[in-house]
Amino acid sequence: MTRTDAPSGQRTTPLKEQATRYALLPLRIFLGVTFVYAGVDKLTAAGFLAETGSGSIGELMRGVRDTSAIPALVDLALKAPVGFGVAIAIGELLVGLGVLAGVLTRLAAAGGLLISLSLWLTVSWAVTPYYYGNDLAYLMAWTPLVLAGAPYWSFDSMIRSR
Repeated sequence: MTRTDAPSGQRTTPLKEQATRYALLPLRIFLGVTFVYAGVDKLTAAGFLAETGSGSIGELMRGVRDTSAIPALVDLALKAPVGFGVAIAIGELLVGLGVLAGVLTRLAAAGGLLISLSLWLTVSWAVTPYYYGNDLAYLMAWTPLVLAGAPYWSFDSMIRSR
């Protein structure tokens, strides 16, 4: 069965309509799970939330300071590296949970976009070629969710339908 009532005037099938409707769901699940995992990993990794030492947030920030696009942002983080690490981890957790549940999805996705932007401009800025760094890809991946939100299988859609 095909329909010709698509906005483009093209014929569509129910399967194609379903695929279009849920196209952002895999991206939402991937980004949500990844950010929840990243936040939990930072909070539970031995030595990460420390000012000094191998694998610490402090050492990471000192290591990227001179190669980042915005050294002043790294200097700000270095004033309280443990607090910065905790803030990033909690931000990642909140963003991931918000996107997975579909609660204030556009706001959560904007948070993910900002986290990815700040990591790209600091931690992965010097990665060459640029496409080896994953923060830029995450930055771009958040963009459709900022624009579209979570129209299906979300608390946002449940609230909208009432």
